[in-house]
Amino acid sequence: MSMIRIESLDDPRLGDYRGLTDAALAKTRSRFIAESTVVVRRALASGAVPRSFLVDERHGSVVAELAAAHPEAPVFVGEGPVLEALTGFHLHRGALGSFERPAPADLDALLEGARRVVVLEDVAEHTNVGAIFRSAAGLGIDAVLLSPRSADPLYRRAIRVSMGTVFSQPWARLDTWPEGIAALKRHGFEVHALELTDDALSIEELAARGPERLALVLGTEGAGIRPETLEAVDGAVLIPMREGVSSLNVGAAAAVAMWELRAR
Repeated sequence: MSMIRIESLDDPRLGDYRGLTDAALAKTRSRFIAESTVVVRRALASGAVPRSFLVDERHGSVVAELAAAHPEAPVFVGEGPVLEALTGFHLHRGALGSFERPAPADLDALLEGARRVVVLEDVAEHTNVGAIFRSAAGLGIDAVLLSPRSADPLYRRAIRVSMGTVFSQPWARLDTWPEGIAALKRHGFEVHALELTDDALSIEELAARGPERLALVLGTEGAGIRPETLEAVDGAVLIPMREGVSSLNVGAAAAVAMWELRAR
């Protein structure tokens, strides 16, 4: 059994969990942290390779399960205050897991056979990215693509908000943007941006047309879609709103658009 009780916060084996500040995690590209017993289990179910686990001793059944099923990955156990002192925050969901970051997905393979794709352009807020991934997984989106400046889906907060669906939802990061639109068109996608423009179609109109392959670009809060992106896409689409409200949060707008434009 690989269960290890924490005796010292200076134990070098705890390095993956020490001081998990936003700044520290943003610099980490070789691993990712999954938070909560539910999300840790979903990471394992997806085939993610565990480095180690950190568990509150009150969750004895989780400790035993992880130790027995993954003897190669140590399970560090401690009291709540000890774990909070180590990580810098309260583990109110019982467990953390440190995992090897998977190899990037191949874009062409991801798009082969896909019918509905969502592209995140410079969406920098991790909670929005997590929410969009959760909606994409639940509403039948075949792939999520991210521009180079979009937030990391494998950041702890994004993983948590997505409830671990980032592990099951296919995704890839584009090397360049908006040049990446060319790859979508090469695979036969109509590319539309969710943006308020004078000539934008309503999502009902676009849904009625029923494109066989559709990629929907979602822009960042505030600034919206880049002008050069609007020039490169096939058109703009909007969600009709009542007077006095011009738009929704990008996470909410994404869910509405994914449902209305789903493949039928």
